[in-house]
Amino acid sequence: MRNLVPDLIICFIVILTITIVQLVSSILHQSLGEGPAVPSLTEVAASRQDELTLSQLIDRRSKEYSWVIRLSINTFGYLCVLIPGVLIYKYTRKIKYLERSDKSLLSNAVRFCFGGSSDGERGIDGRNADKGAGTKRSSVQECILLFYCLFGLMGSYLTWGVLQEKIMTQEYVNADKKKVHFKDSQFLVFTNRVLGFMITAVYLTVKRQLRQRAPLYKFSYASFSNIMSAWFQYEALKFVSFPTQVLAKSCKIIPVMMMGKIISRNKYEFYEYITAIMISVGMIFFLTGSTDESKTTAMTTLTGVLLLTFYMIFDSFTSNWQGELFKTYSMSSIQMMCGVNLFSTLFTAASLFMQGGFYSSLQFAAEHPKFVLDCIVLSISSAIGQLFIFYTIATFGAVVFTIIMTLRQAIAILLSCWIYKHSISFLGVVGVVIVFLAIFLRVYCNQRLKAIKRRHASADAVAGKPRLNV
Repeated sequence: MRNLVPDLIICFIVILTITIVQLVSSILHQSLGEGPAVPSLTEVAASRQDELTLSQLIDRRSKEYSWVIRLSINTFGYLCVLIPGVLIYKYTRKIKYLERSDKSLLSNAVRFCFGGSSDGERGIDGRNADKGAGTKRSSVQECILLFYCLFGLMGSYLTWGVLQEKIMTQEYVNADKKKVHFKDSQFLVFTNRVLGFMITAVYLTVKRQLRQRAPLYKFSYASFSNIMSAWFQYEALKFVSFPTQVLAKSCKIIPVMMMGKIISRNKYEFYEYITAIMISVGMIFFLTGSTDESKTTAMTTLTGVLLLTFYMIFDSFTSNWQGELFKTYSMSSIQMMCGVNLFSTLFTAASLFMQGGFYSSLQFAAEHPKFVLDCIVLSISSAIGQLFIFYTIATFGAVVFTIIMTLRQAIAILLSCWIYKHSISFLGVVGVVIVFLAIFLRVYCNQRLKAIKRRHASADAVAGKPRLNV
């Protein structure tokens, strides 16, 4: 007879987690409902406090610190997925649950999450690399592919940037001519990730590439940092302008170098320090020449900088962890995108369920049809942009991709200033020029250094060959 005790314990962990979520949600709803609130146009037309969702109660708080409350609750929602997963993983490892011969729906789900594939198949990346290495394209074909990647990345991410700023900063008008802002960044992250997961899952199913060697839970770390960086990115738009956010992304190299120097004792070339200083100076010039004193305060500026700093930290971890997964396991970029988006969907769905974010966001969508269109186009452009990123890097390498994305950032700043009327002084323009000049200089010096090292390596190899005396 099959032993059902392990299955019952796993189900008990899941049920206990759901119960705790409901209990904590009720306590938070009661505590936030009793405190002082700032009137907001995003409230529903309700006469009683208990008719508001937890998400709507948070929106009634002052903007300067409501993001802290929402971040704390979001993190708790993520932990409600992570902690039960860790407990189930430890328990199944201890009792050797995956080695049981009997199969059930629950055991197959546990095996899918924690088992991974033990076969020795090569990943899709390896097959594609071999195939690409043996296929030579003409100059015309190279140009066509390059313009295809250029327009794909530009079109998708410029559209994404414009709509991102519109949704988070512009007002929507409902049927009663009342103007309101959409405030739930978590819902935007959810819609972006769920569409990305659906597209990649359909692709992998059609191509029959669902099987992979990496256990599914390995994607959860990159997924957590990915949704955190995306959330901080959306929230930052409530405090800083989109051009400031775009330019701040170009400064990610500075904290990366500092952490590498302190923790890993990495050594950097002279040009890397020079370009890092140039980026810092350019960012200071831009912030000095683009700040509107009539609309900003020291508190909002500090909050925006803090949110952008958190964004850069989490975003840096995401790329590093994904790099480790690519190095350790043979998988395709589409499989990576699918796994990360799957956990991102689970994390954000748990948080939204706890806060009532689905109800408040869907209610907002029902009252503002333009928001629905913006949200759909935003999610589609985000998913298509991710696909173009992987394709461009696989076809032309990281250098070409970096140059294209740098150009995209410059155009995004100009486009945002033109559409949303951001004012930038001459000093701010000088700052933008300095930052992008530093980025191009860094890419150029990096390629020159690699070319010199290759030449020296070839010269040493030739000098080391034994000569034949005739």
